[in-house]
Amino acid sequence: MANDSHASDNILQNVSPLTAFLKLTSLGFIIGVSVVGNLLISILLVKDKTLHRAPYYFLLDLCCSDILRSAICFPFVFTSVKNGSTWTYGALTCKVIAFLGVLSCFHTAFMLFCISVTRYLAIAHHRFYTKRLTFWTCLAVICMVWTLSVAMAFPPVLDVGTYSFIREEDQCTFQHRSFRANDSLGFMLLLALILLATQLVYLKLIFFVHDRRKMKPVQFVAAVSQNWTFHGPGASGQAAANWLAGFGRGPTPPTLLGIRQNANTTSRRRLLVLDEFKMEKRISRMFYIMTFLFLTLWGPYLVACYWRVFARGPVVPGGFLTAAVWMSFAQAGINPFVCIFSNRELRRCFSTTLLYCRKSRLPREPYCVI
Repeated sequence: MANDSHASDNILQNVSPLTAFLKLTSLGFIIGVSVVGNLLISILLVKDKTLHRAPYYFLLDLCCSDILRSAICFPFVFTSVKNGSTWTYGALTCKVIAFLGVLSCFHTAFMLFCISVTRYLAIAHHRFYTKRLTFWTCLAVICMVWTLSVAMAFPPVLDVGTYSFIREEDQCTFQHRSFRANDSLGFMLLLALILLATQLVYLKLIFFVHDRRKMKPVQFVAAVSQNWTFHGPGASGQAAANWLAGFGRGPTPPTLLGIRQNANTTSRRRLLVLDEFKMEKRISRMFYIMTFLFLTLWGPYLVACYWRVFARGPVVPGGFLTAAVWMSFAQAGINPFVCIFSNRELRRCFSTTLLYCRKSRLPREPYCVI
C-alpha cells in the first residue's frame, strides 16, 4: 500500500521497541505454525492413501501455497521489521517477493472458488461428481488455478499496478494510490468478485440441502413383485439396485431386461449410504470455514486498500493498518487447525498415520453410485 503523506513517515520513525517486539514475536509464531502445520497436513495427505481423492487434492494444493508464502515471503517481512521498516535487498528482489505474495493470495481465492463448485457437485450431483472428478480432472483444475493466479500477479512486475516496498506494511506489495493515478483497482475488484462468487455458490448449496430436508406427505403406491424383485411405480428402486450390484437372485426384473448383472461377487461393493452423504457435508463445512476465515482475515486489509484508492483526505490509521496486515499473514497458518478440528476423517488419519495411535476398526469398503 502506498503512502505519500509525510505524517505517516513521522509515525514510522517513532515506532516503539515494544511495537517492534510484538510484531517480530507474532510474525515468528505465524511463520512457525504455518510452515509446520501445513507441512504436517501435506505429509498426511500424501502418505495416507485413503485421502487420495478429489477434495483432498485441492487441500494439498492449498497447503503448498501457504507453505510457499510463509517460508519465502514472511522472512523478508521479519527482516524489514527488524531493520526498522527498511528494505535492503534491492528492487528486483522486492518485485519477486511481492509477486509471490500476490500469487499466493489470488491462488487461494481462485482455488476456494473451484472447491465451492466441486462441493456443490458432490452434494447436488454426486453421481456426476464421483465419475468425472478423477485425479487428472483435479490436476487440470489445479493447473488452471495456478495459470490464472500467475496471470493476475505478473503484470505488476512489468510496472502495471507497480510493486514496491510499503513501509507502513513492512512488506513489498501493490502500491495503492488514488484510482486516477494507479491501476491496481482492477486487481482488487476481481479479488472481491471471486470472494463474492464463492459465497454465492455456498449459499446455493445451503438452499439445496435445506430444500431436501422438507417433509412431504407419504403417498403409498403398490409395487409389483415377481420373485421378490419389486418393480413398478411403488418400488423404491433398492431391489433393482441390489440386483445390479450382484446381490439379487432369481430372474431379471422386467424393468431391467437387457442390463447385465454385476457377476463379481468376490468383491461386492456397497451402495452410497447416508454415512457417505454426511461425510461429504462435513468436508463441505470444513472448506466453507476456510473460505469464511479467508474473507474475515483478509477483509480489513481489503478495506484499507479501498480506503487508499477512493479516500482523498485522511490516511489509514496506523494501528488499523498494522492489525489488518498481520491478520492477512495469520490466514496462512489457520487452515491446518480448521482441518483437524472440523474434519473427523482427517483427525482419525492424523492419529493413525502420523501419531501411530492405531485403533481396531472395520475395514472401509469401496462403494459405487448407481
